[in-house]
Amino acid sequence: MNAQEWLPLVFMALMGLAMLAYVILDGYDLGVGMLMARADDAHKDRMVASIGPFWDANETWLVLGVGIMLIAFPKAHGIVLGALYLPVAAMLLGLTLRGVAFEFRAKAADEHKRLWNRLFTAGSGLAALSQGWMLARYITAFQEGWQYTLFAACIALSLAAAYVLMGACWLIMKGEHELQRDAVRWAKRAWPLMCLGLVAISLATPWVSPTVRDKWFRLPEFIALLPIPLMSGLALLALRGLLNSSRILGKLCWLPFALLVCVFLLGALGLAYSIFPYVVMDRMTLWQAASATSSLQIIAVGCALAVPAIIGYTIFAYRVFWGKATDLKYA
Repeated sequence: MNAQEWLPLVFMALMGLAMLAYVILDGYDLGVGMLMARADDAHKDRMVASIGPFWDANETWLVLGVGIMLIAFPKAHGIVLGALYLPVAAMLLGLTLRGVAFEFRAKAADEHKRLWNRLFTAGSGLAALSQGWMLARYITAFQEGWQYTLFAACIALSLAAAYVLMGACWLIMKGEHELQRDAVRWAKRAWPLMCLGLVAISLATPWVSPTVRDKWFRLPEFIALLPIPLMSGLALLALRGLLNSSRILGKLCWLPFALLVCVFLLGALGLAYSIFPYVVMDRMTLWQAASATSSLQIIAVGCALAVPAIIGYTIFAYRVFWGKATDLKYA
């Protein structure tokens, strides 16, 4: 295999890694933002403190993923962002609103703080729904019709529910006392919504995408792929069982979040299999969309420096700020 063949594969893998890291890392803090609508005022500062050291760095992975698409797959970049112009704008509006509200709520007077809390929640919800909508439109190759719109709405709501569940599991791990018990209750409420969404998506995706249907429902591929949904189901059942155990309020507080990460990893594996080798579903393969080999070789040098730095910083930040969240403090 020459460089013209394997370099696009490397960049596709890097882009997939970046987007998966973003969904997991920014997913939980979007979930925490949405959960603030249900929290008591006494707990909101601690909830924000639990994501404070991480939330802006988490979004670096989104920038990396989009940047790789722009420079490594420029033909696909124009098609994808052109088709998703409105939801991308909505997502950026939501992320901007979150960032502004995050800073202003810390400095606002008490009579204005509630407004910024609501805007923080609204921005988190808007970003989550937009991302789910974009994912659905991407899977269905941007086709038009009521069934595709309904599918997009289903995935948008399901992804938001998944983020809420992840945010609740994060708070189980980072919170204490009453906040931790509230997080368990929120997780129990979000769990069936996420599961219902996953079942609906699993049934609907083969219906709206013949490519996915052909890949998953033929032998022997069906048997080989069966462990993905089975392991996802077992992980979700184990998560639900743990939510009834008092052990997650102690040393096992990390386990619900870890199980949910496993579900996301399995989902990403299934999605990668479903769309490969396309960058634009059913329209453009990664080799057709890739930049010239000489350009990819130069870009690879930059990625070889940037990606380890991002990974290293992420690991360092989580190690430094590991443990229970403390009171929110600003100089």
